[in-house]
Amino acid sequence: MSSKPKTPLEHSIKSILANATKQIQKQLEDDTAETDARILLQHCLHQSHSYLLTWPEKTLSKEEFHGFQKLLSRRLIGEPIAYIIGHREFWSMDLKVTSDTLIPRPETELLVELALARIAEDNLKILDMGTGSGAIALAIASEKPNCQVTASDISSKALLVAKENAETFDLENICFIQSDWGDKISQQKFNIIISNPPYIEENDPHLKQGDLRFEPDIALSSKLDGLADLIQIVKFAKQRLMEGGCLLLEHGFDQHLEVLELLEEHGFSDLKFYNDIFGNIRVSGGTLFSDGD
Repeated sequence: MSSKPKTPLEHSIKSILANATKQIQKQLEDDTAETDARILLQHCLHQSHSYLLTWPEKTLSKEEFHGFQKLLSRRLIGEPIAYIIGHREFWSMDLKVTSDTLIPRPETELLVELALARIAEDNLKILDMGTGSGAIALAIASEKPNCQVTASDISSKALLVAKENAETFDLENICFIQSDWGDKISQQKFNIIISNPPYIEENDPHLKQGDLRFEPDIALSSKLDGLADLIQIVKFAKQRLMEGGCLLLEHGFDQHLEVLELLEEHGFSDLKFYNDIFGNIRVSGGTLFSDGD
């Protein structure tokens, strides 16, 4: 016997959202299942949240329904929402993201806040190392149009995404360089160097869980207990920061003591660490003066 055909009611927005939420919760044990289902349906229909609330009984066409099911099947295997819909909001900017870039996270906005607090004048030179989608660099460039921002990344594919995001927001005070940390960056010096580098220890089991399974490993893990890339950045910054220049580094919640020790070893002073919106120690930084050489 053939299965009972779906009725229009079962293809309504209300019914589809309810069923998708249940599937996501069951498969992924995701406490954001309802939000995930809504975002996927909004993306599929090219409609707003208010539209879904206003028309809960609206029936999807056959093409719309199958399109949504394809998106849902990707989420059910754990693929991050940002990769499925192709964008993620950061600093009130809707940024393009792909599987070649790290997904911007709200806790990283702390880096932007700290950098902006240190920009008291125009024409400062700021370097974002390991820019990925360009989230940090673009946020700073948009807030400080009279400063020059340089964004570097080893990945040419990530840089293409970052450049596209810069074009979307018509930002002209930013340039992009493909570089393995500092090896291709010209000999200019910077007032602020900022980075959210790979800092998860290699073979950490978390790399095989959740969203991290789908994100580029080159942007996540690092050797030497997750500190190898941080070490390279600190060494580079010591040579390339101007007098009184500041280095700000995102790191793991339990790495601040190692990072602060690393900064001190390389002549940085005024060492501080900062908590993110979730209460975790997320960023450490310091200032470089000539007498610290």
